[in-house]
Amino acid sequence: MQTSHTQSSIGLDKHCLKPTGKVNWNLGRAELIEHAVKNGDGKLSKDGALVSITGQHTGRSPNDKFIVRDASTETSVNWGKVNVGMTPENFDKLHAKVLQYLSGKELFVRDVYAGADETYRLKARIVNEKAWHNLFAANMFIQPPEEALKNFDPDFTVLHAPYMKADPKVDGTNSECFIVLNFAKKVVIIGGTIYAGEVKKSVFSFLNYILPEKGVMPMHCSANVGANGESAIFFGLSGTGKTTLSADASRTLIGDDEHGWGPTGVFNFEGGCYAKVINLSKEAEPEIYATTERFGTTLENVVMDPVKRTLDLNDGSLTENTRASYPLEFIPNASETGKGPHPKNIVMLTADAFGVLPPISKLTSEQAMYHFLSGYTARVAGTEKGVKEPQATFSSCFGGPFMARHPTVYAKLLGELMDKYGADCWLVNTGWSGGGYGVGSRMKIAYTRAMLKAVLDGTLTKGEFVADPNFGLLVPKACAGVPAEVLQPKATWPDKKAYDVAAQDVARRFEKNFEQFDSHVDQKVKAAAIRAAA
Repeated sequence: MQTSHTQSSIGLDKHCLKPTGKVNWNLGRAELIEHAVKNGDGKLSKDGALVSITGQHTGRSPNDKFIVRDASTETSVNWGKVNVGMTPENFDKLHAKVLQYLSGKELFVRDVYAGADETYRLKARIVNEKAWHNLFAANMFIQPPEEALKNFDPDFTVLHAPYMKADPKVDGTNSECFIVLNFAKKVVIIGGTIYAGEVKKSVFSFLNYILPEKGVMPMHCSANVGANGESAIFFGLSGTGKTTLSADASRTLIGDDEHGWGPTGVFNFEGGCYAKVINLSKEAEPEIYATTERFGTTLENVVMDPVKRTLDLNDGSLTENTRASYPLEFIPNASETGKGPHPKNIVMLTADAFGVLPPISKLTSEQAMYHFLSGYTARVAGTEKGVKEPQATFSSCFGGPFMARHPTVYAKLLGELMDKYGADCWLVNTGWSGGGYGVGSRMKIAYTRAMLKAVLDGTLTKGEFVADPNFGLLVPKACAGVPAEVLQPKATWPDKKAYDVAAQDVARRFEKNFEQFDSHVDQKVKAAAIRAAA
């Protein structure tokens, strides 16, 4: 990452900010770390990583996110439990409070790009109250060249006031915490939560809203490219393995979490990674593990010995959602361009808490759209506030909380792109085997890697497949490096009748969940839907 003190000629007055304190523009990592340590917002580990504690909010706060409901969003946003409206009047009042609050603070400003494709990238300005959050933004987004900073005119602005609290009775919020997106004014205001992930997700929520109109599919996925020049994308919610499985030393990493798929191929939205590090293994995930020992990495809620400053990545006493934020350049085989060709393989990751889905299965294009809309997985402990253990859930598009438009808008784009570029799709269960959560065990990462290797080198496609009787999925009979019985989930259960009961229970959950989409999809997708036995 380049370091700079360059201040744009387009100043903070554009955002109606009138700061009375010092304003720090585009500082380098070392300076930001000095500020953070001096102000007591973080401590250095023995290897130089900055360790910060986020207090009450150690994950996203989904019940505190709002979208301003106005003439521009009334018919374009999929309103409901996920996308909750706020009146323009309440937004304006809360926005004014944020501006007044920030104007009295020392500020840290970062001008960045979101999107490696020059045609579709977003110019974003992040205004932070704290230096360590500005370092997080520096790690997570793409740094413009020095010349571009001089007259940087942002398309979208994040006003981040983590220590300012809302008054629910006055401000129309649910709590003291708030994340409010105003698509018309191209600004998001964040307060009452120190968790850095809210900054990242607000920028990508905006991209997820605007890109479909440009024919680009925004995706909550990781992506990489093999030596043969073929790219692969990995859909999945937090904790399903997107970051781990895409950080493969034999492949070039495009990115680990947010991408677009457009006319020229796949491109990363980010300039860094935001990886879960709870129980991180140096042996199983050496590339990610090494970033926790780097100067410039920010670690959230990782337990550290106060004297020796050594990290305990296995300690989840603060949260299971411990995080590392680091620039892509910290990964040895990361792409320099953040771009790749149209994907040959699409992998949909799920962590099945019931242990009934096959560890890998091949999907038809209609099944791919069905499972994309379903987005079945388990919420992994700590990813969201209040979640203490994995819970079965459905999150459309494998990122429903960040998709403002109706899920079928994104599913239609997926189907069109798959058909146009001939991509294969696979459903991979990184969840439980031999029984459900509490009985069985988590799928061995070595088995998952072996299955993905067979997908990416093309050998798995050439083998024989059998149809799963409960879910209609095509399951391979054999895969190098994986015991045959592991490929058939029922074979791993000591109690076969218990498996049948659990499988039908999950089938009914799929069936119930898909009722909301039944009238929005064509007959081919309906025919691919999972149906429970009568």
